[in-house]
Formats: sequence, C-alpha cells, structure tokens
Amino acid sequence: MSEPKTYPMTQSKLDELKAELAYKIDVERPALAKRLKAAIELGDLSENAEYISSKEAQGFLEGRIQDLEAMIRWAVIIDESQGPSDTVRLGSWVTVREKGDDDPETFRIVGPVEANPREGRISDESPIGQALLGHRVGDRVKVETPGGKLEFEIVDIA
Repeated sequence: MSEPKTYPMTQSKLDELKAELAYKIDVERPALAKRLKAAIELGDLSENAEYISSKEAQGFLEGRIQDLEAMIRWAVIIDESQGPSDTVRLGSWVTVREKGDDDPETFRIVGPVEANPREGRISDESPIGQALLGHRVGDRVKVETPGGKLEFEIVDIA
C-alpha cells in the first residue's frame, strides 16, 4: 500500500478547513436532504428537474466533504515557530525582483491547499515555488513557467 498524500498547511488553514467541513455536514447536508425529500414527494423522478438538480448538488457536496476529510486527516502543519531561515522553505515569505523590473514582489511559499496567487501565496509545487525552494538572498533563479522563462533575484527571506 502506498503512502497517503500529505497536505502541508498552516494551522489557520487547517482550522478553516475544519470549520468548512463542519458547516457542510451540519448545515448544507441536512438542507440538501430536505430539498431531495421534497423533490421525491413531487412524484415521477425521471422528469423531475428539482430531483435531478438536487442529486447533482448532493454529489458535489459529498465529494467536497470527502476532499476536506482527506486534507484534514493527512494535514502536515507548517511549523511557523522556526522563524526566518536563510534559505527559502515551505512557509517562507520571499521577496524577489524579476529581471528587468524594479518593483519587488513578495510571495509566501505554501502547500497547494493554501495556494492563492492573487493573495501572494504560491504553492511549493508550482514552477516558481519549486524554483525558489532551497535558495538564499542574492541568488538568481531561472524559472520555466507556462507563460515563458522568468529570472528572479531573491531580495529577502522572512
């Protein structure tokens, strides 16, 4: 049997996922069950749009519940108490300057569960995240992205 997939994340993300799971189980699931019951009571299920819609919603809900349960069960908490490091690692805040651009950008390297590029959180599995890991301030890092080749200089690690 292979090792289960782990999900690196901060404690706050784990807490957020637990709250989402509780809401889906305690609020959304019972509401959907009522909706399904009402649709069934309408009769002929073969042409019952409400029933078909409710069953589809139930499938999505149960899938999300399973995903949340797996992420929570196999969560690996990023130890934020270690403080800054002189090398980029999971949990690091990294300030980089792209070659040819004077404006620095700051990213936090996180696990895929927490990744949100619009908020400056990039996955350690993304091309940029992978390229930055293990490097130090002053290093120049070349990255092959879907949008083309980029080169960054690491300005700061926190």
